[in-house]
Amino acid sequence: MTLAEGVQLVAFGILVAMTLGGALGVVLLDNIVYSAFLLGGVFTSMSGLYILLNAGFVAAAQVLVYVGAVSVLILFGIMLVNKEQPFTPMKQAWVGKAAAGGVCVGLFALLAAATLNTPWALSSEVASGDMATVAIGIHFFTDYLLPFELASVLLLIALIGAIVLARREFIPDVAPGEAESEALQLPERPRELVSSVSSVSDTDS
Repeated sequence: MTLAEGVQLVAFGILVAMTLGGALGVVLLDNIVYSAFLLGGVFTSMSGLYILLNAGFVAAAQVLVYVGAVSVLILFGIMLVNKEQPFTPMKQAWVGKAAAGGVCVGLFALLAAATLNTPWALSSEVASGDMATVAIGIHFFTDYLLPFELASVLLLIALIGAIVLARREFIPDVAPGEAESEALQLPERPRELVSSVSSVSDTDS
């Protein structure tokens, strides 16, 4: 084993440990903010694995899209909503945990079987090298244009949804005898009632 192969093996072991540890932290920690930060760490570790596979463009896209966009969007959604809800233990929670564990074991067995039964043959085609970015860009804007645009629209919708959930509206006072509307009111953020008469007088003064 050469020095380069040893460095790659050690780096692979470290990245795999970081990925598995972060993934376990995402699903096992009670604090959702810590889980979101660990999810960003998982995405970063996966980009390191792509670098070991000589997929530099995919690694950069992993950091820009998942770490720089998805993880930050999840953190903004968590921190802006600011929902406070007391934890109530579920009855027979072990049933759900057992079902989730069974699904995870089944998926792992399926992926392991697919990995072992796939003939991993080396391609005889010439590697793209520095032209890999150009080839990927051509595929993005020709063959995979619709999924590419749908992904961007999905991220935009998620961002708008986080902003709508986090914004605070100033609802004017209701007329005497009129029922108060519950529109634009969230249980975790009580709305402040502002009198329209007082606001007009303040503006005139």
